[in-house]
Order: sequence, then structure tokens, then C-alpha cells
Amino acid sequence: MKLYNTLTRSIEEFVPVEKGKVKLYTCGPTVYHYAHIGNIRNYIGHDILDKTLRYLGYEVTRAMNITDVGHLTSDSDSGLDKMEVAKKREHKTSKEIADFYTEEFFKDFKKVNCRMPEIISRATDNIDEYIKIIDKLLKDGYAYISGGNVYFDISKLNDYYVLTNHQIDDLVVGVREGVEEDNRKKNQADFVLWFTTSKFENHELLWDSPWGKGYPGWHIECTGISIKYLGEYLDIHGGGVDNIFPHHTNEIAQSEAYLGHKWCNYWVHGEHLNDKAGKMSKSKGEFLTVSLLESKGYNPLAYRYLCLNSHYRNTLMFSYDIFDGASREYQKLKKKTLSLDNDGNVDEDKIKYYDDKFKEALGNDLNTSMAITILYDVLKDDTMNGATKRCLVAMFDEVLSLDLLVEETNEIDEDLKNYIEEMIEKRNNYKKEKNFEMADKIREELKEKGIMIQDTRNGTVYEIIG
Repeated sequence: MKLYNTLTRSIEEFVPVEKGKVKLYTCGPTVYHYAHIGNIRNYIGHDILDKTLRYLGYEVTRAMNITDVGHLTSDSDSGLDKMEVAKKREHKTSKEIADFYTEEFFKDFKKVNCRMPEIISRATDNIDEYIKIIDKLLKDGYAYISGGNVYFDISKLNDYYVLTNHQIDDLVVGVREGVEEDNRKKNQADFVLWFTTSKFENHELLWDSPWGKGYPGWHIECTGISIKYLGEYLDIHGGGVDNIFPHHTNEIAQSEAYLGHKWCNYWVHGEHLNDKAGKMSKSKGEFLTVSLLESKGYNPLAYRYLCLNSHYRNTLMFSYDIFDGASREYQKLKKKTLSLDNDGNVDEDKIKYYDDKFKEALGNDLNTSMAITILYDVLKDDTMNGATKRCLVAMFDEVLSLDLLVEETNEIDEDLKNYIEEMIEKRNNYKKEKNFEMADKIREELKEKGIMIQDTRNGTVYEIIG
């Protein structure tokens, strides 16, 4: 298997530390709000990586964190904790916020058929681990206390910017909005390992520590959870491109200073999902979620299909026109796979031929669009019987996870039902106003989503065919 390694800025042959086994860590959500579909694209990428490794025969142990404290609104360790922002916005406790949005995250996570990692750990469950690491960093001279906070001293490292290839003079204060410089630091890029009440006196989540009552910085959480559950040597660390600096850069700095050796060999980063306004963000007001798409009548797996048709290292553009096209393609694909008969004996030579091509595509830096092309090649191969095709579809879907051989149920999601009824009511009103152009437009919009409507003496009825 070959992967693009951000650390070396090249595609490399993947060689795990322990033969046949992979330790994989992927950054999880900060549970202060819903996950938008740009976030979910990244988790679909992690899922493909995880399932590809398993499909190729590796034994994978994957860990993922849940950030429920310490992630600030600025990447320069300034601003408010995102959980505190949510607490004020919704007039709930931090725990109530975290519990609610964690549950909502995993609902959408499962709707796009992402596999649950073996290890999922909340940041707040590992405070002792962070304190142990920070204490050693202080004793070894990699950290210092200033203004009540504990900082990591990047000047103690030979190459702090190994992941980004930055030069220190090129460094901006941070990479997001509202960034302020912290004058307590010795160096501009030093980062906080532990905050005390000297910074946020009214912070709800605080723990006792040798340096005063406070809470951990965001970066130390992933280091602590990864080392605690996966050990001192990590094969692959995954995340979004916006995690490269400073989050992953800081993880490398503190982890290797603590351990005294190289920590992670391969860094895999997924690109952004953009809309016409730019990168999808929670700061722009209302944002798109998988559940919102579902409430509009879309199958969440159509969104997974859209993501798989683009390489994870390429920026993906989202619009409803683009998504409508992907949704139609997905429904046609599923209709084709479900129509396959199971006649004949499985042709083992054909299985091996196409399975090798499928593995080659995925093994080439997770080329999912090529993997889907090979799936279509299978369906178009007239030399194969139905049983062989069904076998290959089932095999490929272990990774693609598009439910290609799963019959749709007749149960209708309540949100989808409300959406359809609302659209029918709008159409009826347009018809009463003799605005037949708009009425026909609604009919076509519903049809594109696989919803057929028919006017009867007893009113308008609908059928979901997709």
C-alpha cells in the first residue's frame, strides 16, 4: 500500500512498525456544535483508510478522541474554550453540551456508514495522563510556567516545523480568525499545555494539578489519548489539512519530546469541502449537516458516494446541483446492483482479476474514484454471470460501504415525511394561484430526489422510488 505522507511530502510505501498490524489515530470532533458535511467528509476519508487497511489484510487498532474541553476559538491559544462558547449560547452545562453533540455526531457518522473505532475516548476522561506528560516535559526542560500557564518551549527542538516545512520568520500568529498574541510566551509559537485559573477564572471544567486548578490545552489531549491507548509508536495519524498547523505540529513536538524518539511515521490529511462561499465553516451561520440533507429527501449514502468520487487530497466542491447529480448516479448504481441475479457458479479467476484491480486502486493512496470505476467495469462485464458480479459487489462494498446490496425499507423518516408534505402543500398553493410553472418545478425537484407524486380525487399522493 502507498500513502501520501505529509511528513515527507511524498507518496511512500506503507510499512507498519509491527508486521501485519496497524495502530491508527484519527482526530475526532470538538462537540460544541453539529458536525457539518465538510467535517463528515474528513471522517469518511478516515473510514476508507481504516477499511482499506483491513481489506488488504492488516489488523487495525484505531483510536479517536472526543474533544469536550480545551479547544479554543483561536489556534494561538487565545479566545474562549469552544465548550464555554456553546454553554453560553445554549444556556446549558458543558456536560449537557458535550453529551448532546456527541450523540448527534455519531448519528451522522453512522448514517454515512462509518465504522466505529475500537477506542473512542473523551478528553475529560484522561486528565491524569496529560498531567503525567506535562510534568515530565517540565522536568526535562521542554516546558515552562509563565503567568500561571504551562507552555511548551519550541526553541528546545531542532526542527519544530518538520511537518509544515515552515521557517520561523514566516509563521503567522495563527491560522484562523480573531487570533491574538499571548505576551506570556517566550517564543511566538510556544503553545499552552495547561491553563490555570489565571486565564479563565469562570471556566466550568477545572481540575487540580501541580500548577494550580485548570484544564488541559487542546494539543496535549491527542498526544495523551494516543500514547495511553496505542503505545509509544504510532503508524498513522489522520486529520484534516487545517490540523497540520498548529495542532499536529504541536502533537509531534510534545510527543517526541516526552518519548525521546520518533512517534508517528505517516501523516494523512484530507482536503476541505467548499461551497460557493469558500470552505465550509460553523462560523458562517446556518450550515449543512448530513441530517439536514436527509430531511430534504436525500439518502446520506449519496453524500458518501459524492465524496468517494473525489480523491481525499483534492478540494471537493458542494452545491445542490452537484449533489443532485451524485444522488441520481448513486440511485442508478444501487438499482443496477440490486437487479443482479445470483445465477451460476462464482468464477474464481474473475474474482481474483477484479479484486486485484480494486486493491491496486485503493492501495494507490486511496484512489476511491478509480475503485468505483472498477465496480462499474464489473457491472458492464458481459462475460460474467450474476453470482460472480454479486460476489464482487459484496466484497467491494466492505470498503465503499454504500449498501449496494441492501434493499431499501419502506419506513419513511419523519423529517423526510414532513419535507415531502410541505413541498406538496406549496405545490397545491401554486396550483391554486395558477402558477403552474412553479408547481411543475416542485414536481421535478421531488422527482430528482426519487419522490414521485400523483394527483388523485382524494388529493396528492407520493411514492419514494429511490
